[in-house]
Amino acid sequence: MCGIVGYTGTTKAARILLDGLERLEYRGYDSAGICVSDGNREHPLQAWKVKGRLQALRDATGNGEQVPGFSGIGHTRWATHGEPNTENAHPHLSGGGKVAVVHNGIIENYQELRQKLEGKGYVFQSETDTETIAHLLNEYDKGDPIDAIVRTVMHLRGSFALGILFEDRPGEVYGVRRDSPLIAAVSDEGAFIASDVPAILPYTRKVTYLDNMEIVCLHKDGLTFYNMDGEPIEKEFTTVSWDVEAAEKGGYAHFMLKEIHEQPKALEDTIRPHIQDGKLVLSELGMTDDEIRGIRRIQMAACGSAWHVCMTAKYIFERLARIPVDVDLASEFRYRDPVLEEGTLLMVVSQSGETADSLAALRYGKAQGMLSLAIVNVVGSSIAREADRVFYTAAGPEIAVATTKAYSAQLAACYMLAMHFGLVRKVMAEEDYLRHITALSRLPEQIEQILQQEARMQWLAGKYANTRDAFFIGRGLDYASVLEGALKLKEISYIHAEAYAAGELKHGTISLIEKGSMVMSVATQHDLLEKEISNMVEVHARGATLLAVTYDGNYAMEDQADFTIYIPKTEDVFYPSLVVVPLQLLAYYVSLARGIDVDKPRNLAKSVTVE
Repeated sequence: MCGIVGYTGTTKAARILLDGLERLEYRGYDSAGICVSDGNREHPLQAWKVKGRLQALRDATGNGEQVPGFSGIGHTRWATHGEPNTENAHPHLSGGGKVAVVHNGIIENYQELRQKLEGKGYVFQSETDTETIAHLLNEYDKGDPIDAIVRTVMHLRGSFALGILFEDRPGEVYGVRRDSPLIAAVSDEGAFIASDVPAILPYTRKVTYLDNMEIVCLHKDGLTFYNMDGEPIEKEFTTVSWDVEAAEKGGYAHFMLKEIHEQPKALEDTIRPHIQDGKLVLSELGMTDDEIRGIRRIQMAACGSAWHVCMTAKYIFERLARIPVDVDLASEFRYRDPVLEEGTLLMVVSQSGETADSLAALRYGKAQGMLSLAIVNVVGSSIAREADRVFYTAAGPEIAVATTKAYSAQLAACYMLAMHFGLVRKVMAEEDYLRHITALSRLPEQIEQILQQEARMQWLAGKYANTRDAFFIGRGLDYASVLEGALKLKEISYIHAEAYAAGELKHGTISLIEKGSMVMSVATQHDLLEKEISNMVEVHARGATLLAVTYDGNYAMEDQADFTIYIPKTEDVFYPSLVVVPLQLLAYYVSLARGIDVDKPRNLAKSVTVE
């Protein structure tokens, strides 16, 4: 969601704020602003805000050079309360410029707070929930900024990460969080807060993640942390394993294309450390064999593409480990009052480790006494810290809004967990186990082979870029794969795309198939091929353009499809890792052909940190 950057140090703040916000553009935004404290002015807090892209803010400030001052806060806003415009853009000020605040999150009781503040004489300039925070800070500021922050956040319901400036505290920047991510760091150039690591990578890779209801003060001597009692606390720092080059395009036209091509490495880095002497070693997981044998059911919860990973994992765990699996959208899980049996393992999947609904699902499950296991990509993230067990993927930084390599790394994690559980529970024969490990190890090179078909996918995308309706069909694991394929196409090309279990076509969906419709059929599961072909014949007979993804050697597919994409052969359970690559390339090149900004699709944000 929204991006926050805060800085104080020896360099002009505006330039650092603008550069940091640029590295957070992937989070999605529709307006931007900065506020810089200049102690030489009568009113030291000066704000600049624009609607639209960050370049407009650069233009308005002379790339930051026209803005004096060495401490400040910046923000890219993704509209929730109030339309995208200058008035609603952050930062918001109160008290004639005494306090400035930027905010990521949603304040659920802002209407109630607004009425009370208006009764005290405060005049609101925006429609946002954030402005209530600025006025509350001003109301409680009696010269002690920590006390003002504590009193303010105690009145807030909802989620927030805040960056704060006080007029009478030049050279200082404050941050506080609840359920929205905020990191802090210090380097030779000064001290920083940010929503995510890329904002501060040019200066340092040593960061700390604020826990809920912790406050940080940035000052000339570094960082000081406080709890909600106003007492100083100590924080541990983590060294980020990747550098600034990993968060840049590296010659690719878009981050999405770069990250598609990084999938072999992401899988290699996720898989290789866990294979020793031809067997899986998951000792870092910290799960004993007795715990694994005691699992009676797995409950999975996730959002978006991570939910599609869980849908795939359901088939894999049930097939390889013989454990029944339930899959819920994290946004629905805790609201349906689920029946959670003793011996249920809660698995939460999230790239960022900060996804609001997934974090809430984790907390709900833990409160019910469930053992929890998280699959995340970010060390030190909220979900990673709060889960009982963690499996870290090694996808590296993922910048494009549409996930690619993180999805693939999450699938690999599920494969390894299912195989390990199956062996420990003695439901997977060692011969099958070893054969699957060999096939798993080959996935990175097989994805490289698929990427060599990129030119064919670009041609295909150009041919069908004007399609209005696209349908994706598959059976079994292929159904789980087409869910992700349809999402990729719709989220970055804006083509109406739907995914269906092919067996459901006769139950209403086939009425939508007509001449000009595009149907993508994924057919890799050997025991379901004949049934999938029957479904393909049905849609072809109704005038649809039929595309197919299948494995090498299945040339009978040519008789049914108008265009066939072949992927290398592997074990049936691993086909989702190969199928997704041509579907990603198709979505990317269709979007490109339609003239859309691939990395910044409209109305979408990379990390959804609010409900």
